[in-house]
Amino acid sequence: MSKTQRTSIRPIGSAIDELVRGLGIQKKLREYDAVVVWEEVVGERIAQMTTATRILQGVLFVHVKTSTWRNELTLRKKEIIDKLNMSIGTEIVKDIKFQ
Repeated sequence: MSKTQRTSIRPIGSAIDELVRGLGIQKKLREYDAVVVWEEVVGERIAQMTTATRILQGVLFVHVKTSTWRNELTLRKKEIIDKLNMSIGTEIVKDIKFQ
């Protein structure tokens, strides 16, 4: 391996970060994180009754199995939004629509 080749080697994580920035998809990936961490953030009991399906322009859409749970989650919406954003590390989720 030549000296030039050795100096261009860098950790894969930084290469991926550079690629993500170059493609301009950081926000989309962060939004995807909100869907992925839903079950972890809300816990097993709520996760059994709900499914985070997508996020569009800061609004997370969550399918809820019963109207009783939908009402309960609506009352806890602010708390859940705060937990999601804390888990993601940035304020991505602005609202949740329980369906």
